[in-house]
Amino acid sequence: MVFAVEAQKGVMEFLLINHPLDCPICDQGGECQLQDIAVGYGNSHSRFKEEKRSVTNKDLGSLISTEMTRCIHCSRCVRFTDEIAGYQELGMSYRNNHVEVMPFIGKTVNSELSGNIIDICPVGALTSKPFRNQYRSWELSRRKTIAPHDGLGSNLIVQVDKYHKVVRVLPYENESINECWLSDRDRFSYEGLYHEDRITSPMIKQDNKWQKVDWETAIAYVVKSIRGVINDHGVHSYGVLAGSNSTTEELYLLQKLMRSLDIKNIDHRLTQIDFTLDQNIAGISYVDATNEEISNAKSILLIGSVIREEQPLLAHRIREAVKCGAKLNVISVLKENLLCKVEHQVTIDPREIAYKLSQVLKAIVNSDISGAVDLSKVESDEEAKQIAANLINKETVILIGEVAKSLPNYSDIYILAQEIARVIEGKFGVLASKANEVGAKLVGFLPYATAFNEKLITPGLNAYEMLQRECMGYFLMNTELELDSYNSQLALNALKKAKSVIVMSAFISEAIKDYADVILPITPFTETAGSYVNMQGVWQKFNGVTKPLGDSKPAWKVLRVLGNHLVDKGFDYNSIDDVRAELTELNDMDKMLDNSVVKVKLMASKPEIEGLVRFGIQGVYALDSITRRAKSLQKTYYAQLPVLSVNQKLADKLKLNASNQVEVSQGLAASKLTLSVSNDLPDTVVLLSVNQLTTDFAGRYDSIKIQA
Repeated sequence: MVFAVEAQKGVMEFLLINHPLDCPICDQGGECQLQDIAVGYGNSHSRFKEEKRSVTNKDLGSLISTEMTRCIHCSRCVRFTDEIAGYQELGMSYRNNHVEVMPFIGKTVNSELSGNIIDICPVGALTSKPFRNQYRSWELSRRKTIAPHDGLGSNLIVQVDKYHKVVRVLPYENESINECWLSDRDRFSYEGLYHEDRITSPMIKQDNKWQKVDWETAIAYVVKSIRGVINDHGVHSYGVLAGSNSTTEELYLLQKLMRSLDIKNIDHRLTQIDFTLDQNIAGISYVDATNEEISNAKSILLIGSVIREEQPLLAHRIREAVKCGAKLNVISVLKENLLCKVEHQVTIDPREIAYKLSQVLKAIVNSDISGAVDLSKVESDEEAKQIAANLINKETVILIGEVAKSLPNYSDIYILAQEIARVIEGKFGVLASKANEVGAKLVGFLPYATAFNEKLITPGLNAYEMLQRECMGYFLMNTELELDSYNSQLALNALKKAKSVIVMSAFISEAIKDYADVILPITPFTETAGSYVNMQGVWQKFNGVTKPLGDSKPAWKVLRVLGNHLVDKGFDYNSIDDVRAELTELNDMDKMLDNSVVKVKLMASKPEIEGLVRFGIQGVYALDSITRRAKSLQKTYYAQLPVLSVNQKLADKLKLNASNQVEVSQGLAASKLTLSVSNDLPDTVVLLSVNQLTTDFAGRYDSIKIQA
């Protein structure tokens, strides 16, 4: 024992030889593992009298700050980028006393999981750049909450200062969901909470000018506006749309309020255009494979997804599975670098995805009929047969991503994918791109079902129909519809023509100022109690981690007051627990979760491909109102990806070159944009991202034209 302690003290002495004595100014102070070990095994003085070495800091990007003189060369960060993030972006150069950890020449750390190297660094060598030199750890309160930015439901520790401001976000370990990791989107998006667009007082537009008013005036205006539209034009002329990053309680109360007024036009599926499966799925669609089952899968089929951008931590789970021998097959529009071995990566026109799945299904069943799918017009090719051979395994997981969900033939893709899963006895599910898509369905934020999957005999209009038919009044919650909807042009036209547009939002933009009549400032997830149901059906509750900013209010409280003004009873809630008391059926949601398709028959056939089609991707840091306003995230590699791109073959055909200024037209919109060339796209696809530059373009997967 004595020798072990002496050895530990010797190692500690070597670790401290070149380590700077700057603990009082180090961001890691109070959380430093080296400090803790030095107390137990370090000497009170150093025998090293020579000059300490100094190491030049490295540029790792906009998220990670470096003080490399503090580095003790444990190589945890190097191992993380290689083993967890999937691509080694850091390495150790030189030898002996000259060893340095550094990125590759001219590179930064660009992984969507890069912030985790801050957590695993045992000293202050790698720290958070947005948080740098602001606070000491013991000055902050630590509070638990849930991430709102994707359907995984990562657990967070939010750190709050004495002024009730969120200043840092860390992972809260939950082995079954996010393990001990966080995506950069979840970790750094808190900056967006305090963006200059944050609205903290109710506002009403009068004579085309915005005026701040008190809550009583704003509520009275909203009540009068809703009643006015209903009385003049009927309940069928009113549309209710909400982002599915709203809490379960908010969505439940909003649909309850609107159904009390006999309004049925209620929806959260803003990016969807194909609603054929409404009322034709037995229950609520979800992912019926746990994260552990995904990690242990023998075969995975990923359909219509840019997985590293949509679900960064799930992409890590998939890489884990591949390391353990799983065979990964991908059918999508963009050839994504998944940082692992891919057996077959089929990159095709989005109009061909359904047919490719039908080829795979026919190769599996070797028959003209499979369930409700007629395959008589389908001919399998060799590629489909090879994919089929990989999938014939009971430990197979089939996942549909956001790209597929937004396609005009999403229902065909769903039916075929679900049928493949049924035939091979595999797991199947639809990935949720927002935190509460499953929760929104469970509490009835749908035009065809009320809370807890009670189907309506006469459904209302879906999200696309509400905009297409141009309702006279709209009620929007937690969404910037011009950026979040399938067809931005359609959304803007409908909202501008409406007689009344009520917006409940934490942020105000120039577009909202243009089409809204009243804005009710509500709080983001950090300032309200609520819950999310993740894509696997896990209901996670949380409390607000800080008090509301300014005069903003939690949405559930605003809806409670509106309910008391608009209906006679049913909205006498004193706390969030009173709302949850009406959601007890979510404790037994398994009976409502069911992916099975019923009453639908499909004739699979090869599509005719004519003209160019748009690929309207919404980037990893443009997913919602908060991440769009997080300044550090907007400086990263992913945020700087090209807005417009085609492959080299299409560029040659159109006689265009990279960096050319070209005119892109879609619907009634046209714009001059700079072209880039990427061979990760099919020949008939034009990538035109969904962001501030393209808000007035049409559908995300509609036809498009491009010319010099």
